[in-house]
Amino acid sequence: MSFRNTAEAVAAWVDGWALSRGAAEPAPCSWGFTIDVGLPRHVMRHVLTTADEPTVRKITENATAPGVRLKAFLAPETLTPWLTPGWSLAACPGFLMSAPLHASRTDVPDGYRLRTWNRAGVTRVLVRTAEGAFAARGQIAVTGSTAVVDQVETDPAHQRRGLGRLVMATLASAAAGQDAAVGVLGATPEGRALYERLGWRVLAPLTSAVRGPDPVDRP
Repeated sequence: MSFRNTAEAVAAWVDGWALSRGAAEPAPCSWGFTIDVGLPRHVMRHVLTTADEPTVRKITENATAPGVRLKAFLAPETLTPWLTPGWSLAACPGFLMSAPLHASRTDVPDGYRLRTWNRAGVTRVLVRTAEGAFAARGQIAVTGSTAVVDQVETDPAHQRRGLGRLVMATLASAAAGQDAAVGVLGATPEGRALYERLGWRVLAPLTSAVRGPDPVDRP
């Protein structure tokens, strides 16, 4: 199974991301989706399936509270000139990626322990050292035949030891066991390198912007 187009992949990513993060149900609109997240620095996010200059300008002009975020499947150099004052790019450029999901077995490297658990449709994977210290993690949210990989992280002290591959294989197996056939995720440039080695492919660039607080007026 694969996505028929980028818009279908975006809709699956939005749905699974909201489930993974415990956010509100995504609200569809003419240009994409709005999700209430409810965090101090991430109050809500607008995800644009249709992104053009008039749409971006209208959204960023109307969203004036700090902590509102925008996700668009455009290159940063395309999105930046469309943002209104008070908005800026957030973090580094990313990528929307996808891959078929298959069950597989990956051995846990010596010196590490693997634990998985599932609550409310989200499977979490935790890798710790034999002493119990954090080494790596990730989670996956299954929404029907699709699943969203989220919050994959390896502690810098434990990188290049196969833990990222272990986490991804464990997540894919868990989702495949729940009848999910295709996965989608948002990747950083560093994560993209790992995912491509595992057979994931880039569907579109993913650029984030955030509304910051207005500057304080000083006498």
